[in-house]
Amino acid sequence: MTPGGGSEQFADLLRAGSAPDPARPFLTYYDDATGERAELSWTTTANWVAKTANLLRDGLAVQPGDRVALLLPAHWQTAALLLASAAVGAVATLRDPDTDRAAALSAATGAEVVLARADLLPAVVTDCSGEVVGLALAPMGGRIAELPAGALDYAVEVPAYGDAFSAAGPTEATAAALDVDGTLVSSAKVARTARAAADRWSLGPTDRVLSTLGWNNWLGLHAGLLAPLAAGAGTVLCRGSSPDRLASRIQAERVSAVAGMAPPPGSGVRRLDG
Repeated sequence: MTPGGGSEQFADLLRAGSAPDPARPFLTYYDDATGERAELSWTTTANWVAKTANLLRDGLAVQPGDRVALLLPAHWQTAALLLASAAVGAVATLRDPDTDRAAALSAATGAEVVLARADLLPAVVTDCSGEVVGLALAPMGGRIAELPAGALDYAVEVPAYGDAFSAAGPTEATAAALDVDGTLVSSAKVARTARAAADRWSLGPTDRVLSTLGWNNWLGLHAGLLAPLAAGAGTVLCRGSSPDRLASRIQAERVSAVAGMAPPPGSGVRRLDG
């Protein structure tokens, strides 16, 4: 799935998607290994994005065009970081350590800021010359148990920042904004392909998309975040899910489309693919 061009920008998608009813659930996250279930409304998501954008710009001195490496799996906090990076005009390099740990660590080289899962921090603080922030990815946004010297804890730092973010000025729509699989994509292209995927899959504000895919490629990122964002739909992001939980979760979350697993026969739920 190769992104194409457009005039709307990546950072615009959250505002547009939330417009009909900001109190609606936007992102529901399940981690079956820990038992976590987190649900963020459009408003709560926007607050997390604003806090994170303020942390990036005011706390970590991220400027438009700076490279921010996100060494993280698909997660609700990763979504906030991606959208916050777009808001400040940075170039986010997303690498999933569950898919390729070596590639994730390699992406830290040369980045002005690295945000990494806690288990990667010892290697990152040794090799990275930029600022390093760790995420426990624990239930309830928990803190890192043992934080290495030279790293900050996202869960400790981000609460101090404001719930509103104002960019210093407009960002260049054609400037690079996101690198998912080794290809740099502009902010305009991210927005356009998100809308194209939403149209192709016939997603609208009443849809709820359940995805078990990682965000290490464009299909996973479109299905699990970008297309629902563009459509004003909800997304149910499931990590470590087994097929035997799918039917009950579809019913409980009022899911209308699934990516990564085949929906139960006769359920009326459609499957999203490339």
